[in-house]
Amino acid sequence: MAWSTKGFQGITGPLKERLIQQGLERRARRSERGLAEDLDANGGDDAIPNRGNGSDESCRFDLDPAYQQLRLVGEGAARLGISNPFFRPHDGIAGNTTVIAGQTYINFSSYNYLGLSGHPLVSAAAKQAIDDYGTSVSASRLVSGERPIHRALEEALARLHGVDDCITFVSGHATNVTTIGVLCGPGDLVLHDSLIHNSILQGIALSKAKRLSFPHNDWAAADRLLSEIRGQFRRVLIIIEGLYGMDGDVPDLPQFILVKLRHHALLMVDEAHSFGVLGARGLGIREHFGVDGGAVDIWMGTLSKALAGCGGYIAGGRVLTELLKCSAPGFVYSVGMAPPLAAASLAALAVLQAEPERVARLRERAQLFFELVKRCRIDVGLSQGLSIVPVITASSIKAARLADALFRRGINVQPIVYPAVNERAARLRFFLSCEHTEDQIRAAVDALAAALRTL
Repeated sequence: MAWSTKGFQGITGPLKERLIQQGLERRARRSERGLAEDLDANGGDDAIPNRGNGSDESCRFDLDPAYQQLRLVGEGAARLGISNPFFRPHDGIAGNTTVIAGQTYINFSSYNYLGLSGHPLVSAAAKQAIDDYGTSVSASRLVSGERPIHRALEEALARLHGVDDCITFVSGHATNVTTIGVLCGPGDLVLHDSLIHNSILQGIALSKAKRLSFPHNDWAAADRLLSEIRGQFRRVLIIIEGLYGMDGDVPDLPQFILVKLRHHALLMVDEAHSFGVLGARGLGIREHFGVDGGAVDIWMGTLSKALAGCGGYIAGGRVLTELLKCSAPGFVYSVGMAPPLAAASLAALAVLQAEPERVARLRERAQLFFELVKRCRIDVGLSQGLSIVPVITASSIKAARLADALFRRGINVQPIVYPAVNERAARLRFFLSCEHTEDQIRAAVDALAAALRTL
């Protein structure tokens, strides 16, 4: 289903972009309406759309609605001469700079907030773990995959969260899915922030619990909702993030703790982006607000961002971790974390504690970028300038064009486009690092302002 080029001949660039944008939006709406009609005709959300009654059409991935939406974006970008910004191979370590196809770029697309991926001590620890344990533990930890490095990492994480124990998983996304899937079920309610991460939504779907959301960061709305319906459910789990990875803002944790106490609920905080970033020592939203670790029932975090590894963890009471170790499918039926990854994150924790100036420098650099962008009257959405700063374009095409223009100026930053976000929320997302220099930040903001003027 290719776009026709004849209708665009002789049309100016801005009008051409608007027409393509409108076409994309119309086709997206048609795709969504078609899927909704299929679901309605076949019995609701749990039904499988019957496309072709078992014909060849039902086996064609190219007719899948998700693939059709990918084509919408790709076709629009191609008509505007925008190169694909995704899946570019990076040579070497991606920090404040990165090398792509032999050229060095100032990099704002890495979660390496504290510059610990590639740190000599972290790399040395990973190499030593390979010598000691190999590259894989080759089994579930429940069977024969347990290694001392796993427990050392879990004990360090529990200590820094101020709780009894911790359990690590091989995937951050799977950590949320499998944990929520085990802890909640039919007859329970999961109440979450409207901008919560996909892994949370997938976990709720697996659990079969009732799912409701409240407006972003609105603890008062969550409180009112629970005042009305708390009695209808056995268990209530409230889920928020410590630092929202798409918007760069922070919830009022003390107020959410009061809400959960008032309504006899459990509180889960996803610290994927906040641990290593918030607090004077980088110990997360708990340190940021000065609350006791035990005030939150479930601390979730990832090892792939500030902690230079890969995987996820749940920290909390010992009963919680014992339950998950014996019943969470993502732990019981999965191989244990690779030793070099566990060792890398354990070493990163040690560097974090020994060099708190990394956290302070990250905050300074992020605030500098944030203030310079705001001074240029650029829309940064809800960001508080803590390490993640979105630049809202309100158009997927504009986001892609802007990223492409910056790439040509030596700046690597990724666009976030529909359907990952609503079309009017399309954006570029800048991740700051403690290794970014002031000159790099000023050069990037100057390039951003210049590119926006040309668009």
